[in-house]
Amino acid sequence: MTRGVDFLLRKNGVDSISGTARLVSPNAVDVTGPDGQNSRIAARNIIIATGARPRSIPPLPIDGERIITSRESIVAEDVPDSIAIVGGGAIGVEFAYIYRMYGAEVTVIELLPHIVPNEDEEISQQLERAFNRHGVKLVTGAGVTDAQADAEGVTLTIDKDGITETARFDKVLVAIGVLPNTEDLGLETVGVATERGYVVIDDKMATNVPGIYAVGDVTGKLALAHVASAQGVTAVESIAGEETQPLNYTFMPRATYCHPQVASFGLTEAQAIAQGYDVKIGRFNVQASGKAVAMGENDGMVKLVIDANYGEILGGHMCGPEVTELLAELQMTHLLEGTTLELGWAVHAHPSVAEMVHEAALDAEGRALHM
Repeated sequence: MTRGVDFLLRKNGVDSISGTARLVSPNAVDVTGPDGQNSRIAARNIIIATGARPRSIPPLPIDGERIITSRESIVAEDVPDSIAIVGGGAIGVEFAYIYRMYGAEVTVIELLPHIVPNEDEEISQQLERAFNRHGVKLVTGAGVTDAQADAEGVTLTIDKDGITETARFDKVLVAIGVLPNTEDLGLETVGVATERGYVVIDDKMATNVPGIYAVGDVTGKLALAHVASAQGVTAVESIAGEETQPLNYTFMPRATYCHPQVASFGLTEAQAIAQGYDVKIGRFNVQASGKAVAMGENDGMVKLVIDANYGEILGGHMCGPEVTELLAELQMTHLLEGTTLELGWAVHAHPSVAEMVHEAALDAEGRALHM
């Protein structure tokens, strides 16, 4: 993959320079190469795309051996007998599934009441049931207050509902979010505004300093590769003087690659109600899908949150087999201001996983056929 990107850069005449860069003016960066040599590069425009790194907290000092992050997990060559994953968000549940499928005893510790807490609550509950069947232990509403690592493993002190317990694991994976890579970039030198460490941008990805733009995780919008890519396109189009479309981060697709998969966009039911919408809901259970049954899949559901006055989709929330592939249809329906009635009119191939979206749309209209 990385070689492919390098090829595309060379093919399109883009110079690639290895080194550490620092802003010295709105139109220049100093680069220190691997050999320690310095060079200065002048440019009319600069895009900051330095990304982010795993976040740590004082009770969990990351040592890269016993207390690790997703980075060490990706390149790991062995599987621990037991592992605690602190944080039940997307990264946490993805690695929980991976480690469990390789045979590790996995415990997920999440501070909030449910895993994947940013998802619709019904979807979180669906994933919790599936993980319980997979043998993943879930400890929600709990926090880690201390970690003692030694050559054999890690002893965690866990507080839940005011009750403190200790537990022993071979390794601990910290998955509690990311921090922006904005240190030592020279942002203060040129006056680039930041908030909580993230670079502040407008709809065109421009910072407060003319000629300097920022994209990706360093902006603190959504730490997703496809969002960073869309921001990159917007930044370049802005620099080129092209008309750009503002990115609506609420309606960006969100995909979590555990099993079953979790996919969503838009507002949850609770968010839509809080914003004053008159809401109706369409649901379809995975176990009623012929294609899912043929695949040996029974866990999950599709849930659509709909504006009851206009029939437009406010949010789509899914847990099940390959549901990340279903986001595009829902997003296009939303983009074109389509309704669940119109989505129900569209004939979907049988058997297909996409029929679950069709049936959920029909359910919202009181016309479901297979439930």
